[in-house]
Amino acid sequence: MAACAIRRGLLSIVSKYNQHKCTHRILSAIDFSSRFDVRRVQPLCSSCGLSSFQQTRFMSSRNRPEGKILEPVGVFEALKQHGKYETGQLFLHSVFGYRGIVLFPWHARLYDRDVSPAAAASAAADSKPDSVGHGSKEVKGKMHTYYQVLIDTRDCPHISQRSQTEAVTFLANHDDSRALYAIPGLDYVSHEDILPYNSTEQVPIQHELFERFLMFDPSRNPPFTARDTLRAWQEKNHPWLELSDVHRETTENIRVTVIPFYMGMREAQNSHVYWWRYCIRLENLGNEVVQLRERHWRIFSLSGTLETVRGRGVVGKEPVLSSEQPAFQYSSHVSLQAPSGHMWGTFCFERTDGSHFDVRIPPFSLESNKYDKAPPTGYPL
Repeated sequence: MAACAIRRGLLSIVSKYNQHKCTHRILSAIDFSSRFDVRRVQPLCSSCGLSSFQQTRFMSSRNRPEGKILEPVGVFEALKQHGKYETGQLFLHSVFGYRGIVLFPWHARLYDRDVSPAAAASAAADSKPDSVGHGSKEVKGKMHTYYQVLIDTRDCPHISQRSQTEAVTFLANHDDSRALYAIPGLDYVSHEDILPYNSTEQVPIQHELFERFLMFDPSRNPPFTARDTLRAWQEKNHPWLELSDVHRETTENIRVTVIPFYMGMREAQNSHVYWWRYCIRLENLGNEVVQLRERHWRIFSLSGTLETVRGRGVVGKEPVLSSEQPAFQYSSHVSLQAPSGHMWGTFCFERTDGSHFDVRIPPFSLESNKYDKAPPTGYPL
């Protein structure tokens, strides 16, 4: 929300100021509809070599009518081109614009079907890739950093129209094999989606778990450190939180990213039911306005069954993707009576002229793990 609010004003101010200035203050409310695209902000300061927004003070809506009342919330920091962000790092999400704070990192294998063979070979030289051969070609997986984060609850109303308020769902600890419960305001964020900033507030993020997971320590940078509660919660729930594989593919400027999570196994009617959650992000990388109309899934189970699922939209919505609101993210669930399987499919989009086209959903595996006998604990005690 805050990032979306400042994008147009920040970029216009950057272009007007002398290239040797590092600090620009945003003083007025600006259009909330735009995406903040850090790739368009070029390094401007020859003396420090940092991007112009590094020390830019930015502002946030206080949920006033039309979002016209803004207040300062922090100062941008330099992006990390190498290494990772630490626990306690404050940030803006570069796509959805919400404020958040990093809890801990995950190292996932990114299977990008848009990468050319030459780029894939280069990636293989830089890391230890794995391969996945679903579909028509083998794809090399490259290690990539994601983060478990808390979302500021004040920003949730401003991102609900473009993505669901993210939550981590768990299997409930009782006999109902279909019962799920969720911890709202938890998200997984890619390294390149982090816009780091700092704040003088001791509680800069409003979330019910903030003070249970983190403590203020002005002697450290960032000045928020993990409590024992966070470390214990991470250890106990590691199998159900772990992000291991990310799949990505682009069709006609619509990029689909899929992240599957194994949730565990339950017994039902003398059989085992295995559960997965999957998070999908749709991004319009072009200028054409399109709307998602239908989904078409194929779900293969190791037991030998192949299920076809068709329906209108996703999670009851038919989102419009445009250059102003280019992304939509949602989560859903799937269960199989087998410990593994595969999913793939297509989304049908409609253009403004009424024509339709299919966007491929990258194939991804549904894999169980060895932790099935340990039920998730979910909320910290």
